[in-house]
Amino acid sequence: QVQLVESGGGLVQAGGSLRLSCAASGRTFSAYAMGWFRQAPGKEREFVAAISRTGSSTYYADSVKGRLTISRDNAKNMVYLQMNSLKPEDTAVYYCAGRRLGVAGRAANEYDYWGQGTQVTVSS
Repeated sequence: QVQLVESGGGLVQAGGSLRLSCAASGRTFSAYAMGWFRQAPGKEREFVAAISRTGSSTYYADSVKGRLTISRDNAKNMVYLQMNSLKPEDTAVYYCAGRRLGVAGRAANEYDYWGQGTQVTVSS
């Protein structure tokens, strides 16, 4: 089992940058594929990015490709989401998710563990 805690959210102007971090507990972090999802008010949770257990493969939603970058450091039990060129439509609560011994999928129901979320607000 793993516990996930996100940090790094905040208020930023359009065009700005933020770096989200997700700290994972436990000694088997490298066994988890990791993903970032987001949920805006009145909308369903949507896929943002995912990374394989070794970090060799990454996947992105079309809406964020080229602006957001997912990475991980298995030695530190951390996963990151670097967010550049932010837009007001990126405003949402961002969630870190983990999937044990699975591939880095795009569907929320493929993930077993979730953090509490961190708010990102992009002003125009």
